[in-house]
Amino acid sequence: MSQTPNPETLISSIFASVLGLTIAVYLLRGFGILTFIPGGVIWILILLSIASGITYGVQRTRR
Repeated sequence: MSQTPNPETLISSIFASVLGLTIAVYLLRGFGILTFIPGGVIWILILLSIASGITYGVQRTRR
């Protein structure tokens, strides 16, 4: 039997995943390992982290 996932849990896991990916890519690019990734990708990841963090914060305060 499958349960429907809690929206707050889903949003928090998306936020954590995007934030972790952003930090990992930023650090690896800074160390020179992922030099082929353009700066625009970093900006998109940062903006996605901010947007998902705001969404998580709004969703958490609604309860």
